[in-house]
Amino acid sequence: MACILCVASLFLSLAKLSIGQREVKIQEGPLYRAEGYPVSISCNVRGHQGPSTQDFEWSVYLPTAPTREVQIISTKDASFSYAVYAQRVRGKEIYVERLQGNSVLLHISKLQMRDAGEYECHTPNTDGKYLGSYSAKTNLTVIPDTLSATMPSQTLSKKEGEPLELTCEATKATAQHTHLSLTWYLMHEGGSQAMEIISLSRDFLLAPGPSYADRFMGGDVRLDKLGATSFKLSIGRLQPSDQGQLFCEATEWIQDPDEVWTLITRKQTDQTALRIQPAARDFEVNITARSSPAEGKPLELICLVVDSGGDLQLQGIWFLNGKEIAQMDAGGVLDLKRDYRDRASQGQLQVSKLSAQAFSLKIFSVGPEDVGAYSCEVAEVVKTPAGSWQVLQRKQSPVSQVQLKELSARSVTVSAEQWAVWEGEALALLCKAGGAEGPLSVSWWLIPQDKTTPVFVAGMGQAGTVQLGVSSPGPRHRSNRRLEKVDWATFRLEIGSAVVTDSGTYECRVSERLQNQAKDFQWTQKISVTVKSLKSSLQVNLMSRQPQVTLTHTFGLSCIVRANSSAPKLPFSVTWQFQPAGSGAFQRLIRVTHNGTVEWGDILSQFHGRTKVSQSLFHSQLQIYDAALEDTGVYQCKVEGYDRNSLYTDGPARVSATSNLLRITVTFPESKLRVNSSSQVQELSISSSTHIGCAILSRSAGNLPLSITWYFSPTPTNVSYLKILETDQTNVVKYGDVFQTPRSKQKFHSEKVSQDLFLLNILNVEDSDQGHYHCAVEEWLLSMNGTWKKLERKTSGLTELKLRPTGVSSQVLTCWLLGSREEGRPKAVQGTLI
Repeated sequence: MACILCVASLFLSLAKLSIGQREVKIQEGPLYRAEGYPVSISCNVRGHQGPSTQDFEWSVYLPTAPTREVQIISTKDASFSYAVYAQRVRGKEIYVERLQGNSVLLHISKLQMRDAGEYECHTPNTDGKYLGSYSAKTNLTVIPDTLSATMPSQTLSKKEGEPLELTCEATKATAQHTHLSLTWYLMHEGGSQAMEIISLSRDFLLAPGPSYADRFMGGDVRLDKLGATSFKLSIGRLQPSDQGQLFCEATEWIQDPDEVWTLITRKQTDQTALRIQPAARDFEVNITARSSPAEGKPLELICLVVDSGGDLQLQGIWFLNGKEIAQMDAGGVLDLKRDYRDRASQGQLQVSKLSAQAFSLKIFSVGPEDVGAYSCEVAEVVKTPAGSWQVLQRKQSPVSQVQLKELSARSVTVSAEQWAVWEGEALALLCKAGGAEGPLSVSWWLIPQDKTTPVFVAGMGQAGTVQLGVSSPGPRHRSNRRLEKVDWATFRLEIGSAVVTDSGTYECRVSERLQNQAKDFQWTQKISVTVKSLKSSLQVNLMSRQPQVTLTHTFGLSCIVRANSSAPKLPFSVTWQFQPAGSGAFQRLIRVTHNGTVEWGDILSQFHGRTKVSQSLFHSQLQIYDAALEDTGVYQCKVEGYDRNSLYTDGPARVSATSNLLRITVTFPESKLRVNSSSQVQELSISSSTHIGCAILSRSAGNLPLSITWYFSPTPTNVSYLKILETDQTNVVKYGDVFQTPRSKQKFHSEKVSQDLFLLNILNVEDSDQGHYHCAVEEWLLSMNGTWKKLERKTSGLTELKLRPTGVSSQVLTCWLLGSREEGRPKAVQGTLI
């Protein structure tokens, strides 16, 4: 029963281990490798915990002591190796290559027979507890190297086109099942790497090397197996490129348990030195050149090989008047004589090989020293075993005579897109040279009107470098100039925004300097151009239909621009200026720019909110509403025209004109104020109350504010009138100096019955109140600066106030019947109240 429980516990433990357990795998064996050759054994671990990079320890169990572990190498501990392997580990004959953090290769560079045994790969525990497997084993068997590859060492001399056969013997005596592969190689003289000719793989497949693929497909190169151990290389027609050291290499392969074929041995034979005598070929050499180039022009001579009948290795030699000047060998190495070496280093001369059968001599600027008889010599060469070139045959070209062409005179024509332009327009001039194409330079000069000395405007050298002169002041004008090359013979001068001082006679000077010449050849032509002033074409008039304006009315000003019909239509800005009455300086009122932007002046804020400006191409109108006395003064408009250059560069205006002066006078309106002027008498009892009327018969338009002032002259009449009280235009009541007492203010007070009738109420009439009363009416205007202006003053008729003698019970009462008018004035009815 206890055993059953133990077995159950064991299976339960194994089931737990299967979940996330460590597993080490080593390359499957047995592995067979040959003595003296390398071996690589792979090992990896998975399912582990801890760091991703795991350590590995390699050991071997030798056949002589199969239970005794012999430590070889560790990735963790440098002192892990036993003495028998320590020296080979230190010498890097045995080492571990890490492929990944959990995968490595054990490398033994040169196997010994005593290296056979069972190899173990162990991974130290990095898990929290032991779970899974930590090592794995594989068997390695070291077998003797039995491979042999032989071919007698010899030297063969062949002619180009002859056949070649070489045989290589390859044998092996390995007990295990292995395959052989065999490859023929060619090593050229001085080469460091052998070139593959043809090979037979371990799977018995033939494959040519890259350089022999075409000849293999054509049947010129073959590899045949003769019996079990002989391999014959056959080349039907030898070529010069086949010269060198030939050998064959045999390789033995074994298939591991993982079905991967692995090289275990390799042997090379002795070399056969092959010398090939190239066959001579007939060919001809021709030379081509331009026989009469102009001085300073390029010259190219081409030496061409024709009818060669095959691929040749050629070198070319150039001669001038029978003397060698340059040589280029078949490998492309150039040799120049001293004078020509200096010219080549300065970029004046070039010798090159255009193709396998064409050589080029190029002189970029021909001079007198290049005149003469040119010829070229072509030699067919072959490379000797020592690395030098052996000449097989030479061929000479015919002579080509080179002479310089005489320079012919050039014609120069100058034209203008427009003979006369307006100021601000573009001025474009063309200068065209005739004759044969060549490197030219050009300069433009201006002789201003009424002057004789030319001024430099712009120039362009043969290399295309442009230089600008200064004939008009200011960098802005200089930047408007542009000189460009339309083609080799045509030069265009453009002044983007011409000014009047650009008028005059323009002269184009075309120059040509030939190589090695001390002076320039020059040709000139002139043209006259006029730049018309815009100022003379512009007039500005300022007009108004109302030079005299009534206060609070609207007045308008018109700024009219008159321009010459042929002048360009420039965008304008208009500035309105104003000189107030009594001031000596004009101030900016408002400015309308060419694009419609409105800019107010900083000082004349009185116009804000009651000014309107409109503008078209040739007309600007300023309207001012609700005219004020402060608007009296002199008005003026200034017009500024802008060309495209001024607009793009934010420069000053191209032209400006100022209008005539226009005086505007703002006057008071004619007053319509009328007050009842009839006289009256009131007889009252003492201590009674009464009122005196002030009737407005007519008023000015707009119901202007009024001030009402009441005056009193006591009896006798020789006393001057005293001011009782005033209700000003803002309805503020002020009492006169004599009537400042509380009693007087209680007795007298003013009353507004309607817009046209005002009353002075008098309470508790006393003897001292007897006298003459009247009112003064004033019309007022409020100016833009907040001050009041008096428009008119009218006084009413006198009203006499008397006290009735004691005992008389009747009272005279004057009653103003409101709403009843006669001839435009209130109707007064006087009666006696009993």
